[in-house]
Amino acid sequence: MTSSAEVPARATRREWWGLAVLALPTMLIAMDLTVLHLALPTLTADLRPSNTQLLWIVDIYGFLIAGFLIPMGALGDRIGRRRLLLAGATAFGVASVFSALATDPAMLIVARALLGIAGATLMPSTLSLIRIMFHDPKQQATAIGAWTGFFALGTVVGPLVGGAFLELFWWGSVFLIGVPVMVLLVALGPILLPEYRDRAVARPDPPSALASVCSILTLVFALKRFAEDGLSVEAGLTAGVGIVLALLFVYRQGRLTQPLVDLALFRNSVFGVALCMLVLATLIQAGSQFLVMQYLQLVGGLSPLQAGLWSLPITAGITIGAMTAPTLVGKVKLSVVLSGGLAVSTVGMALLTLVDGSTDLLLAVASTAVIGLGIGPLISLGTGLIVGAAPPERAGSAAALASTSSELGSALGIAVIGSLAFAVYRSHLSDSLPDGLPAGAGERSGKTLAEALEVSAALPTVEGSQLLSVAREAFVEGLQVAAIGGAAITAMLAVAAASLLRTARMPGSPEFAQDGESNVDK
Repeated sequence: MTSSAEVPARATRREWWGLAVLALPTMLIAMDLTVLHLALPTLTADLRPSNTQLLWIVDIYGFLIAGFLIPMGALGDRIGRRRLLLAGATAFGVASVFSALATDPAMLIVARALLGIAGATLMPSTLSLIRIMFHDPKQQATAIGAWTGFFALGTVVGPLVGGAFLELFWWGSVFLIGVPVMVLLVALGPILLPEYRDRAVARPDPPSALASVCSILTLVFALKRFAEDGLSVEAGLTAGVGIVLALLFVYRQGRLTQPLVDLALFRNSVFGVALCMLVLATLIQAGSQFLVMQYLQLVGGLSPLQAGLWSLPITAGITIGAMTAPTLVGKVKLSVVLSGGLAVSTVGMALLTLVDGSTDLLLAVASTAVIGLGIGPLISLGTGLIVGAAPPERAGSAAALASTSSELGSALGIAVIGSLAFAVYRSHLSDSLPDGLPAGAGERSGKTLAEALEVSAALPTVEGSQLLSVAREAFVEGLQVAAIGGAAITAMLAVAAASLLRTARMPGSPEFAQDGESNVDK
């Protein structure tokens, strides 16, 4: 007979209300990843950022979330997860107001960077507190499912809420959406959430965190300088600094007793392959969605709310792909599900190359929905595959790396694909500018498509119409070139999944149980 001491305590009403409080910031973080895409045209018209500044405004948030997720998780274990969560919520609210009131691109970039660091304190704290609050396995699974569902809900409602705010208010209002949520979290957190700390956890290693973040940012900066100005001494030197910092980070991890990133995990080929595929898949999804959202407004002429409504099929595609994948794995080999999905994404990318002009709204949205449908299985199963490839005692480190990879991939998608598309835009525009433009009109138009639209509106009808047509053609060409590159990447990923993951199994599957530790190199 099982003693009462062995039965996990069931959650009370207080824990379920606490879950609701934790789910709100989770949804908000997801919203902040996409809501800014809709605000970019009006933001650009107000602040007049360059292409490079515009990309930094969008993706600095994701880069710093990715860079600080793991060290913030360790910091929360030492100082208290609830304490870190409430401190992060306060910082997130302040940074949101700072972002909304930004008066120039540099100020907004700094504000978005602070949002990213604050967001990195929220994500690990919410999930780890849920595991503390819910001990019963079924209740814990339900709670984690609800947490995941709110994150998915944030991606769905983000464009709609953002579009509605942009219809009624100025672009900065999209950042204020989260302030009431953070106020509620700070007010109710001490009442509903427990505290937990583990002094045995190693102190976060600041040099490792600094080296990892700086290496990523310097490499991305070099990429953006190359996209804007071509090969230059500045871009080359910056890239060299980024590579050196990355090598120093790897070297330090190998010498630490408790490193920020456990390099031993990469001895398992399945782990390394799955992690790289997750980064590249989220890169493709985020990059293509970023460009299509700009296309809907700046080329298609939709309002922010209309663009938000048109984005629903995109969200539906990735949601359907993610939700059906676990069922398919029970009937078909994991490698077949992943490679088949990536092949579907390749088709979506190929369709995106056919977008030509302002009348192809349906094709652009359908193509991106197909891309999400195919990438959904990898995003859904990626974390489980990565954790299953790690030894049980390193499952926590593997899960943290999976979360970091998803955030990093999303930020890289906007940086890499956005830089490629904008480089093509600038090149095409400079070669096709109509004659007779006023001094400076061409240079201004080369900054962003939104700037070109504003310049064309101030010109006489004929010249303005010519400039507008050329600028939109240049943007569409950049979209097409980026889609060609994306198709090549997804095709290679499909081949990699079929060949390199053919023996991989998902944890919990009959094959995994039969093989014991089938994903773990012996």
